[in-house]
Amino acid sequence: MKASPSGVSHRGSRRWLRAAVLVTVGALTVASCSSKKTSGAADSSKPSNTDTSASSPTSSGSGAPSGATSTGGSGAGESSSAVVASGPPVTLKVNVWGDFGYKALLPAYEKLHPNVKVVLNNGDYSQQHQNLQKFLVAGSGAPDISAIDEGFIVQFRNQADKFVNLLELPDGPAFEAKYLPWKWKQSLSADGKTQIGLGTDVGGQAMCYRSDLFKAAGLPTNRDEVSALWPTWDAFIATGQKYVQGSGGKKFVDAATNVFQPVLGQQPAGLISNTDGKDTLTMEGGPKVAWDTSAKVVAAGLSANLASFSTEWNAAFKNGKFAVLACPAWMMGGIQTAAPGTSGKWDIAAIPGGGGNWGGSFLTIPKGGKNVDAAWEFIKWVSQPEQQIAIFKSTGILPSQPALYDDPALRDFKNPFFSNAPVGVIFTDTAKKLTPQYLGKKNGPVSIAVQNVLRKVEQGKTSGDAAWSEAKKQAEKAFSG
Repeated sequence: MKASPSGVSHRGSRRWLRAAVLVTVGALTVASCSSKKTSGAADSSKPSNTDTSASSPTSSGSGAPSGATSTGGSGAGESSSAVVASGPPVTLKVNVWGDFGYKALLPAYEKLHPNVKVVLNNGDYSQQHQNLQKFLVAGSGAPDISAIDEGFIVQFRNQADKFVNLLELPDGPAFEAKYLPWKWKQSLSADGKTQIGLGTDVGGQAMCYRSDLFKAAGLPTNRDEVSALWPTWDAFIATGQKYVQGSGGKKFVDAATNVFQPVLGQQPAGLISNTDGKDTLTMEGGPKVAWDTSAKVVAAGLSANLASFSTEWNAAFKNGKFAVLACPAWMMGGIQTAAPGTSGKWDIAAIPGGGGNWGGSFLTIPKGGKNVDAAWEFIKWVSQPEQQIAIFKSTGILPSQPALYDDPALRDFKNPFFSNAPVGVIFTDTAKKLTPQYLGKKNGPVSIAVQNVLRKVEQGKTSGDAAWSEAKKQAEKAFSG
C-alpha cells in the first residue's frame, strides 16, 4: 500500500495511508499501497504504535472474509487446505501503517495456524520507517515483519545484509515470475543476490469525486463525462474554478500536496535520478512541473488546505468540504473508512494527464528475529491470489502480481461504495501501463521536505519564487542529510 504520502502512503500508502505525506508539521501524505498511497501516512501528531489484532471470526464458515481462501498457502502459487501442524506458541509482530487489509484475514490465518497469534502494530507512516532504521542500526528491536513503502525501499535495500534474503527461503525464488518485473527489482539488492521483500501492491491512479456535490454545482456526474472535463491538469484547474463558482465558494480539492504527488508520479523522472550508480537531486525536472501545478491550484483558490490524515481531513470526507481528490487504488479503502455514510455519493474518473504511480509497499523480514519461518509463512499466505483479491475488494489495495489483473474475481469487481464503478477494470488497466520512476535512497525525506514547504504556500506563509527557492533548499538539506 503508499503509500507514499502527501504530506508526504506510497498505498500510502500505501496505503491510508500510503498516500500519506510524510510531513512533520502535520501536513500530508499520502507510497507508495500502499497505497499504498497510501501513500500513506498518518498525521505524525497522532499517537502511534497501537497493537491491534482481529479477535473474532468472520461470518464465513472458515473464518475467512468473502473471497479469502481458507487454505494454508504453502507455496508460491499453491495452497493446502490442511491445518498447519501446531508447534510452540508464536506471537508474530507485524509493523504496518494504515489499512493493509490484514485484520479481516487474521481469523482464517490463525485457524490454519493454531499456535500463531498475529499482532498488527499499526503506527504512523513516517515513524514506522524511522523506527525500523533505528532497529537495524541497533541490531535489535525490529518486528518479525516490517512493511516498507516504495519511497523508502531503496534506502533499505541498500542495507540488504540486515534483512532475511527471501531468495534463500523455501519457494522464495518462485515468486519472481509472479510479480511485475519492475516491482520485483525495487526491493532487490544492486547485485541481484538478495531480495528483501515481497511487494504488496501498486498505486495506479484515478480521481475520486463526490457526484452529489458535482451535481449541485452544475457539473456533469457521469464518470465518462467527468473524465472528459480534465484531459490535462490545466483543464482540471479550470473545472475546479467552475465548481467553486457553482457551489457558492466551496473548495474543490483537499490539498495541494495531494496534487503534487500524482503529478510528480506522471513525470519521466522524479526527485532523484541515478547516473553511473550515483544519486543526484533533480528538482528542475519533474518536481518543478509538479510544484508549478500545485501552486496554480493554491492560487486559484481550489484547495481546502487540509493536512492528510488529520482529524479535519477525515471529517471533510463526511461534510463535503471538498469534492475531488487524487485516488490511487489504495485510497479507496481510506475513504470508505473515513466516511462510511457517503456510500453511493462517490464515483471514480480518469486522472488528468493519464497514468502515473503513487504508492506501493513491501513486506520484509528484518534479521535477528526468532520467528523467521513463521514470518515467511504469513507473507506467503497473504500473497496468495485468494487473499490478494479479498484485500483488493475490501481496501482497494491493488496486487502487484499481473496474472491477477485478468482474474474475473478481480477484474469484474464493481465497488458499490463508489456508485458501482468498475474499479477492477479501472485500476488494472492503469497498472498495466505503469512506467515506474527511479526512487533514490533519500526519496522519502526529500519528498517530505518539499511538501512541507508547499504546505506553507497553502497557509499563505510564502509564495512564488521565494517558495520554490525554499523548497529546493530544504530538498537539498534532506538529500545531503
